[in-house]
Amino acid sequence: MLRDVFILFLVVNGWAFNVIAMKFGLMELPPLFMLTLRFIIVAAVLVPFNPIKWHQVPLLILLAFTFGFVHFALLLLGMRYTDAGSAAVLVQMGTPMAMVLAAVLLKEPLSLRQLTGVSLAVVGVIVLSGSPTLSAWYGPALLLISASGWAVTNIIVKRASPIPPLAMTGWLSLFAIPFAGVSSLLAEHHQATLLFAAGWRGWLGVLYSAFGSSLCAYSLWYWLLKRYPVNLIMPWSLLSPALAVVMGVLVLNESLDPTKLLGAVCVVCGILIAILCKQTASRPQDHSAGRPEISPRE
Repeated sequence: MLRDVFILFLVVNGWAFNVIAMKFGLMELPPLFMLTLRFIIVAAVLVPFNPIKWHQVPLLILLAFTFGFVHFALLLLGMRYTDAGSAAVLVQMGTPMAMVLAAVLLKEPLSLRQLTGVSLAVVGVIVLSGSPTLSAWYGPALLLISASGWAVTNIIVKRASPIPPLAMTGWLSLFAIPFAGVSSLLAEHHQATLLFAAGWRGWLGVLYSAFGSSLCAYSLWYWLLKRYPVNLIMPWSLLSPALAVVMGVLVLNESLDPTKLLGAVCVVCGILIAILCKQTASRPQDHSAGRPEISPRE
């Protein structure tokens, strides 16, 4: 549906700008503390208005760990040791990880055309990185582990019984507060002083990641995951680094060299190949049984 394609485009744009916003935030605030503030804001806005059932608590605690800590905390920590472009590139490795996991665990087969499209998009993501100067090996390592957390989270959300997207986002954030908060207390210092001294960059990182990314982009993504096969919509997330490059040029005055342009073209072409591989997969899944189907309705 055209509406859902538009929603997907909004989501990947929101993720792309989130890389820029977080880079701004890290200029003034420590990463784990900034993440804790993000989770506090999201939980305060959503939890009072989105009740859940007790049997859903274990699932949400698991997601708080795989998504809130493994993905987001390690993403922010890794971004301290890499440039924005490299971070956007490396974290996108979660997409092929998720598609492989979906093929193995959810029995969502990957066609040759899908494999070709995803491979071309991954090549584009790699090309986008150019030749960044990495200060240490553990930055990329943290980002790759973060990507694995993103991949596992997508599979868990797909297999789990339905939870309304806003409820999932709010309660996941609430249960992630202890993971991020305790980590910040153990590893970071002078959080209150830095918070009161923070300017617009620090607050942009916190507020945009809370409202633009968590409340809007990820809630819409969860909703789409319940309607479509993982392997149909996951390739769209590979648009994010290409858009991040464009935003880097416009917002951070980064140069747009031929290497970055070539990478962006590869990503877009790869996604088109992957998502056009199966017209029948574009239909939403049936929820009449109270649990989303794993394979597309023919």
